[in-house]
Order: sequence, then C-alpha cells, then structure tokens
Amino acid sequence: MPANRRGRQGGGRGRHERAGAHRREETTGIRWITGRVPPYGGAMNDHPEVPVAPVQAFEPPYYVAVFTAVRTQEQDGYRETDARMEELVKAIPGFLGMDHAQTPGGLGITVGYFRDADALTQWSADTEHRAAQRRGRAEWYESYTLHVAKAERSSGFTRA
Repeated sequence: MPANRRGRQGGGRGRHERAGAHRREETTGIRWITGRVPPYGGAMNDHPEVPVAPVQAFEPPYYVAVFTAVRTQEQDGYRETDARMEELVKAIPGFLGMDHAQTPGGLGITVGYFRDADALTQWSADTEHRAAQRRGRAEWYESYTLHVAKAERSSGFTRA
C-alpha cells in the first residue's frame, strides 16, 4: 500500500491541495490526513483545531499490513496511481480501513486493516497493485518495509 493516501467521496481536494485538513469516511473506517509538505521530507503543518482520530478497534482476529516508506523526490504519476490504488483496495471484500501518518523527516506509515487473510491476499495479488509496486520501487520509493500480522487483540479509547 503506498503511503500518502487521499480520501475522496467525489471530486474533493487531495492531500497536497490543502495543508492540514483531516477527514474520516465512516463507512469504510478510513481516516485520511490531507495536506502534507513534500513527500520526501519537510515539516508537517500542525492544525490542532482539526480533529484527528485513529481507525476504530475491530473485532479480532483480523490482519494488518504495515507499510513504512521514504519517498524519492521524483513523484511524477504518484498521486494518480495512489488514487487508483485507493479505489481498488476499497472494493476488496474484507477491507476494513486504513490509517496513515507522516513524520516531519519524511517517513510515511500506512496501516491497512483486513478482515481475513483472503482479503489481504486478494489485495496483494491485484495486477494493478503489483504494477504500482514495481513502479514504486523503480521511481517513487527510496526505501520501504512491509510487515503483515494477525491481530489477536484490539481495543480503543475516546475521551468523552
């Protein structure tokens, strides 16, 4: 899963278009952070008036895919491919949602949540996703790691 996701329900603005905006799509459990500076580093704008919340705790067991990446300065075509990957993963039965965070130093962390191993395997095997992975290694990523795990316990807290 590439970092720097953009959540849209229509023709809304993407993450690069408005600094510091956050939104949550309740139907899919995806929380998107919009508005970050260059993908290869820099500081992230801090806007405390905009609420931020993690994806809800899901009923275990489920699977998580943790993708951490540092991107190159060459990002031609990334945003379009990223938007397409978002469409594809949201269409997979068993996709629960995702979280994304970006450090000021440029490390992007995306956590995808999947109901079962079959859903994760379907995403992993998708031909367009595999092509995007190849292009990412060739052009967009300086380095990345992928960790996949089965979540046995899940809990959450929200201050009232």
